[in-house]
Amino acid sequence: MSFHTRQAAVFIGHGNPMNALEDNPHTRAWRQLGESMPRPRAVLAVSAHWYTSGTGVTAMPQPRTIHDFYGFPPALFEQRYPAPGDPALAQRVQELLRPVAVAADQEWGLDHGTWSVLTHVYPQADIPVVQLSIDATQPPEYHYELGQRLAPLREEGVLIFGSGNVVHNLRQAKWQPAASAYPWATAFADQLRTSLASGDHQPAIHYERLGEAAMLSVPTPEHYLPLLYVLGAGSPHDTVSFPTDGIEMGSISMLTVLLKSENGEK
Repeated sequence: MSFHTRQAAVFIGHGNPMNALEDNPHTRAWRQLGESMPRPRAVLAVSAHWYTSGTGVTAMPQPRTIHDFYGFPPALFEQRYPAPGDPALAQRVQELLRPVAVAADQEWGLDHGTWSVLTHVYPQADIPVVQLSIDATQPPEYHYELGQRLAPLREEGVLIFGSGNVVHNLRQAKWQPAASAYPWATAFADQLRTSLASGDHQPAIHYERLGEAAMLSVPTPEHYLPLLYVLGAGSPHDTVSFPTDGIEMGSISMLTVLLKSENGEK
């Protein structure tokens, strides 16, 4: 195998799909991430918006841009992210996750959890992107373990990228500008950030034990679980940083979690 620089693993809080078109502190931080991380040969994305029964991986050479939302301006529906796929990487993912059966998907593509962020991180859309679906029937520990099995990809030049929001409660969202964060949203995000900064992943895996703040912050798990793939792909040599943060609309955390080995250490 040819030498590759060890890649990072990063979870990005993607927030509103309109972030794809906007220039704000979060999107600028995403762009800075793309400029500061070693260039990967491919990206393996785990998005909140491909939540399935069983596990699939996109295996087509040219994935479509999926506009999986409604009620937004025409400019957002016109947005395309024409990154190539990587069927060989899809096959490698299947190998790493055995005996879990991973379907080689030819229908899905890149949903907005993936492309609305990558359009800032890698705006040229010239790095192959493969998506892995989240099995809705499995508990959090399972998703963390899959992340552990995927960790070798970082040595093979692949960026592990999770996209969701660690706090995501749309029922409680405040739609006015500059809405203040709910105390429970701040409390949960703070607990999580503190444990991750210390290298302790157990509170993140067993988040339901963190009480009412966790239940309000994660009323359904699909936006949270991509974080566990990223943490599972981590190593003791990683430094942990939070390139952007904050709570939007009172109940949507924009926290980004970057796991990165300095100087390519393994």
